[in-house]
Amino acid sequence: MSPDRMGLPQGTLDLLILKAVALEPQHGWAISARLQQISSASLQIRQGSLYPALHRLERRGWIKARWSTSENNRRAKYYELTRRGRAELEKQTTAWHKLAATVGQVLKTV
Repeated sequence: MSPDRMGLPQGTLDLLILKAVALEPQHGWAISARLQQISSASLQIRQGSLYPALHRLERRGWIKARWSTSENNRRAKYYELTRRGRAELEKQTTAWHKLAATVGQVLKTV
């Protein structure tokens, strides 16, 4: 990992994927590219991590997949958030903000 890239804590990838597909359905490559763009290239999600996470989220019922044609006329699997996925995204986002605030508070005082 290069110095300007960061590793993700366990479980964070699921949250980021849920957030990435919250606005519109996206295929795997677009999810990865979007996360890289938003993070100013600090996050680079490898296919070996992305696709197992997508399958895990689909098994949990948090996202659903459908085949469609991509912007370059190729067949691609598009993932979109389900109602259960939206509830999970809200739950995980709240928990993440609380954790980040708590860790920040400890780091400032200790």
